[in-house]
Parts: sequence; C-alpha cells; structure tokens
Amino acid sequence: MSCDQAPDAGLLPEPFAGWFAARGWVPRRHQLELLRWVGAGGSALLVAPTGAGKTLAGFLPSLLELTAGRAPLVRRGGLHTLYISPLKALAVDVARNLATPIAEMALPVRVETRTGDTPAGRRQRQRTDPPDMLMTTPEQLALLIAARDAPRLFAGLRTVVLDELHALVTSKRGDLLSLGLARLRRLAPGLRMIGLSATVADPAALARWMMPQDGSGPDPSAAHVILADPGAPPDVSILLPTERIPWSGHSARHAVGAIYAAIRAHRTTLVFVNTRSQAEMLFQELWRINDDGLAIALHHGSLDVSQRRKVEAAMVAGRLDAVVSTSTLDLGIDWGDVDLVVNVGAPKGASRLAQRIGRANHRLDEPSKAVLVPANRFEVLECRAALDALAEGAQDTPPPRAGALDVLAQHVLGSAVAAPFDADALFAEVRSAAPYAGLDRETFDQVVRFVATGGYVLSTYEQYARIRQTGDGLWRITHPRVAQQYRLNVGTIVEAPMLKVRLVRPGRRAALAGGRMLGEIEEWFIEQLAPGETFVFAGEVLRLEALRETEAYVSRAADADPRIPAYQGGKLPLSTHLADRVRAILADERQWRGLPGDVGEWLGMQRLRSVVPRRDQLLVETFPRGGRFYLVAYPFEGRLAHQTLGMLLTRRLERVRARPLGFVASDYALAVWGLADLSALIRRGRLSLAELFDEDMLGDDLEAWLAESSLMKRTFRSCAIIAGLIERRHPGKEKSGRQVTVSSDLIYDVLMRHEPDHVLLRATRADAGTGLIDVGRVGVLLKRIRGRIVHQPLERVSPLAVPVLLEIGREPVYGEAEDTLLAEAAETLIAEAMAMPGDGKA
Repeated sequence: MSCDQAPDAGLLPEPFAGWFAARGWVPRRHQLELLRWVGAGGSALLVAPTGAGKTLAGFLPSLLELTAGRAPLVRRGGLHTLYISPLKALAVDVARNLATPIAEMALPVRVETRTGDTPAGRRQRQRTDPPDMLMTTPEQLALLIAARDAPRLFAGLRTVVLDELHALVTSKRGDLLSLGLARLRRLAPGLRMIGLSATVADPAALARWMMPQDGSGPDPSAAHVILADPGAPPDVSILLPTERIPWSGHSARHAVGAIYAAIRAHRTTLVFVNTRSQAEMLFQELWRINDDGLAIALHHGSLDVSQRRKVEAAMVAGRLDAVVSTSTLDLGIDWGDVDLVVNVGAPKGASRLAQRIGRANHRLDEPSKAVLVPANRFEVLECRAALDALAEGAQDTPPPRAGALDVLAQHVLGSAVAAPFDADALFAEVRSAAPYAGLDRETFDQVVRFVATGGYVLSTYEQYARIRQTGDGLWRITHPRVAQQYRLNVGTIVEAPMLKVRLVRPGRRAALAGGRMLGEIEEWFIEQLAPGETFVFAGEVLRLEALRETEAYVSRAADADPRIPAYQGGKLPLSTHLADRVRAILADERQWRGLPGDVGEWLGMQRLRSVVPRRDQLLVETFPRGGRFYLVAYPFEGRLAHQTLGMLLTRRLERVRARPLGFVASDYALAVWGLADLSALIRRGRLSLAELFDEDMLGDDLEAWLAESSLMKRTFRSCAIIAGLIERRHPGKEKSGRQVTVSSDLIYDVLMRHEPDHVLLRATRADAGTGLIDVGRVGVLLKRIRGRIVHQPLERVSPLAVPVLLEIGREPVYGEAEDTLLAEAAETLIAEAMAMPGDGKA
C-alpha cells in the first residue's frame, strides 16, 4: 500500500477506510480506479506488479456490495463472486488471505474454496448452500456449469475475478475457461469480469479475451485496462559457485553448496526448479549437507495434497527456512516473509522469471531479491539474457490462442449433461467466447456430430453415442451414465499415466492394504523398477515393495544412489524473446566480459577454433569423430523446434545418401551424425546447406514424417481423452496407461485409413503443429536464416559443440551415476575441443 494520499480515497466507506488507516495504508490509484469502474457496472483488467495489492483490489467491489447494501441488483440466492485461479494452491492461499480483512472488519461474508482436493461432501453442500465468494479452478467451473441446478446456483452471480489471467489464456485450460465464462454470461446477464495479472506482453489482447465477442454488453469487445505504477526494480544476480560451471547437464549439483549458503544467509527462501525430477534431486542434495538442521521442504504437483497443504501452512506460519518447488508455487502465493528466490536452471522466459522473482517480499515499494543458478555454460548466457530483459521490463507471455476442437467437444457434452440444448443457441454462446469467435458453423456441427456418434466410422459403435437429437430438436444425453463419465473425466490436463504411491512397512508383501499416500508417480518410471530397487520421491528414499493395479507400495530405505524419476512433459520451452537475446550476447564479444571467466574462455576458444555466429546467422559445423561424421547447427530456438528440425534434416540427408544414424537436440543446438563425410559432400556440391535448410521441408517432408511418427498417436491420445472419446476414469475403476494407449492407437489407425478429415484428427494436427513440434517456430527460423548460413568444416569437435554432443545417448533418469558418466564423457570431448592446433591431440 502507498503512504501517499490517493485520489478519490473517499470511495471507500467505513469500515474499509478505517481498516486501511489502522494499517497505515491508503488505497492506491489502481485500486480505486478498479473500484470506481467495476462499481459502475464495467469490466476491467488490472495489470500490476507483485505486491501492488491487486488481489485485494479485485475483491473490494464485491466486499463493498455485500456489506454496504450497494448492490444494484436484488440477489436471488447463489453466489455473488466467483474467483478462478490457475492453481489449486493459489485459490486456497487467496481464500486464507481474504479471511484476514473480513475477520478484522467483522464483515458478514462467507468465503470457501472448491478444488479437486475439496472433499466431495463439501462440494455437494456448496451447490445447495453456496458461500458469498467461491475460490475455484477452470475444471471445477466446468463441473459446476454442467450441473442441472447451475441456473439456480449462478442466478445471483455478479462478479468473476480471474487471477493470473495470462497463465490461463495460452492453454487448453484457457479454452475451457472461456467456454465456461460464456455460459456464465448467459446464466447471469450483466456479469462483470475482473482480470488480474502481473506479467502481460499485450494487455489489449487479454482485455478482449475476457469479454463476449458477440457485440453484447456495454463494451462489446474489450475490458477497460488499468495499468498500475511500477514497483521497485528487483535485485537479481547470477550465483557463481567456486567450482567451474559444467559444459552440459541440468542438475546444478556443482552449485548445491552455494545454494545452501544462500538459504542459510536469509530468513526464508523459495528455490524454484524447472522439473519435478530436479526438485526431488535438489531436495535430497540440500538435506545431505544440511548440517545446520535447517527446515527445508519440498513442493510439487505429484505430491499428495495433504503434504502440499502442510508445506503451505508451514510457510504461512514462518516455520520453514526454504522450500524447493516447481511451477506449483509460481503464481500469486502471498508469503511476505520470503526474502530470497533462487531459480535453479535457466528461466526459459522473461515473464516466467519476473513471476517467480515476485514471490520474494511481495511488497511493491521494496525490491525483490533473487539469484539465478545456471546449470551449464549455455544456461549462463540465457540467465544473462533474462537479467537484461528483466531490467528493460520486457515481457514474453505468448498471445491468446485459437480454441481447440477437443475442448469444444468436451464442452458440448457438458452442455447436454446440464440440460437439453438447442444447437443454434449453443453455437451463438460458443462464438461469444474469444478463442472461438472465428468458429464456423460447419466445424461446430461436425463437433456436435462427433459427440453424438463418434464420427462416421465410429457411428456403428453404441459406446460412442453420447448425445442424441429428439423430436423437439434438442440434444440430450443418451444415458445417465454419460453424465457420470463426463464428471469423472472433465478437464484438459493430460499427464502421463500415474500410479498412486503408498507407504507401507518393509517386507509386508502379503498385507499391503492401507498405508499413507505420498502422491502419484508416472507409470512408465515405476515399470522400469524391480521390487527391492530404490528411488527418490516426496523427499524420501523409497524401496519398491510391490506393484498392484494402480498403486505402487513402497517402504522407506537407505540407499546412497537411488534413482530419481524424470517426469515426462516437465521441460519448459525457451521463449523466442530470450532465444534472440542469447544470440545477441553470443555475437557481441563486448558482452563476454560480464560473463564468468570459464564461460568467457569457452567462447574465446570457439572464436579461435571455429566461428562465433552473428545474431542473424546460423552456424553449421561439420567434423569427424570416432568413425562418425557430425553436423552441428546452432539455431537457439528451443528444444521442440530443434527436435522437429532434426527429424526433417535426417530425412533429407537420407535422400542424398549421407547415411544419417541419429540426431540429438538441446535448447540451443542440434547435432546429426552419420556414416558419410558431410564436409566432403558439401565441398563437392553433392549437399547444399541452403537446400537442406529450405522452407519447403515444412511441406511434404513434414507430412510424410508425421504420417509415420508415433508423435501423432501420442497427440491423438491426448485429444481423444479431452474430447471424451477415450476415458481415463470409468465408474468404479480406472484404466491403466497401457489400456488407454492400446484403445486410442487402434482408433487412430482406423480413422487415418477411413476418415482422415475426422474432427479429432484435425485437432491432433493443430496440436502437433503448435505444441509438440513447434512448426510455426521452425518456419520463422528457416525464414530468418535464408541466405545467412555459415558453414565451418572442422577437423574435430568445437567448444560450442561439446554440450550438445554430451546429450547423445542420455537416459531420462537422473542420479549421481548419471553425473559421473557425463563427467567421464565430457573429459575426452573437452580435451579435444580446447586443444590448440598442432599440440598432437585429435
């Protein structure tokens, strides 16, 4: 809060004005502007830095209406305010923080949360006796609007608060939320929307996303945008350990001692990592050297809810010295005692970094303090780029997306579960949601037919007939069990199949019932283990005792080298904004002086041994090693784009008989190797790099690769689950990952042969193009490098090529043994790369 008098402070009546004054606060300009705008019936997007009181600002209009008798409409029961968050933990935290002013001002306002962790009995009671304010998530909103009593429940709804909105609109969860909001606007005409966000690259696009796109309401296209004053600039630095920075790897084990020293020197520290496997590994390493007995906890999405809530409660109470966390604590959690944020690994995006840094101090007028810990030398460049972007206030949140058809299919089924629907009315409602504003009627009708029959090929199978049109023209569910199946499978988050992890006493294989639930772990990882083998999970070393159906039974163990699960889908993408900045740092030798000595030495040797590319160039190196011939390119466009490029380059190299054997990709580079001398092929004119990297590879080559790739089947599986064609959960039982895979693969093969224009195949192609293979980014890359490819033939590996070559053959299971093997492989490669010409090393 500000100490300066804000204009229009008289907008706040008692007891609110007295409550602010008692704390030595006056309301800030953006809080009053939001209160005035929403109080007049408008919708608004508030963009404010962390610590600016934006969450309180979002609730002030509702609190005033509920307690000062100023509500312009007579409520007819049901909710007054719905708060929607991207994280369950954030919904719980906001409810807890809102309870303080409500209690201190003795306001007659009831606030409750509703997430997947809320007991079923309480969720049922909330529908018959709703609170004034309900804190929830997009998935729970989908369930609520699919209830038959939804019109009664939402009849008195006046306000929807959308927190951390930027984190929702760029995913399928955002598509689902947009359709839910469209339904709410029909159930509660005159509904006001309040969007809250700290990191937004394009506020105008976000403001349009919030509003109906059908011309209804006082402003038919966008909400009013309120930009808060900037806060104090953060205090951010790169943590440089005494040991040399590794050439490759992602564990950051070299910096564990420095991280521990930073934790010891501060009151409360949040340690962010990019993956759950990193969280488990780092937590174990910190405890191994925790001679001071510091209270260090672990938090990630696979842990059991009870353990996560204990950690959150301990943080609120100030009982923890540090928490090691993934993105589960990225957003909005208000812990004022956090005085340091440590980000392990490169941040991958400027906005993501700003969001994480904002978790420290949580006070607008005091700088947040953070340190970045690069895990390898390329990550040093990325951390430097992120600091520069942060200093400029640059944002790189992705733009809002077009709505996915599999999400639309789920919503169509949910609409029929709620009540019989008229297709014309539902089409108009769907089109009012911003992601679906461009949806044509033919596609909408195809989605409805898919929900009704499964499509032309599947229409003879009764299990795919979920809705039918009756004589009155309305669409109804075919059987009550359809509604039950919908409720069990709602949502858009499709993770790898998970198994519950239950703690039992060792050696009790005959009596494995009961035991404390630790969380969930990916099925594929557990299936690699034999009973008796150990692994790290929930911050403990565990021994697998037995595996039965959907549960893994484990006991505590003592093992110096347990395996650490590597969760699929845990990698964060490198943003295009940071990628461009990394290329700029690499190309500007003046900026090398600000880098750690060993990193500067590495780049200097690259300049001496090979070439350092300019910002707009693509460097391609070719060299022999170990009876193979390598081509290494440095696009700096992120792992997904590089993996796609590697697949396509391999196909093209096969056509010129270069006999490629494989490829590997990192966020920064990609390496292809084979049996033919690529330098010689280029020198003789048999291989043209301009043709090899031509944009036409995104045509027939891409289509041919996708047709034979398992990637399309994996993508189809996710779309089929979201659309409800394949069930993850069935009343009374849950399918294993293997069962889901077999059934979805069979359907995919049938549809590809007999109905290639099926709506789910269209959804699959769209997903693959924008997500898993990043076609758009590859296309931009190929345009950028046209005519700017620099080829450097070499006699041996270059310093810049060492990190990507060290990725070859790595398994996705992390542990100390992996680091040892990596170090052994690195010694030989580094010796070759750093050797001076003529010293006898080759």
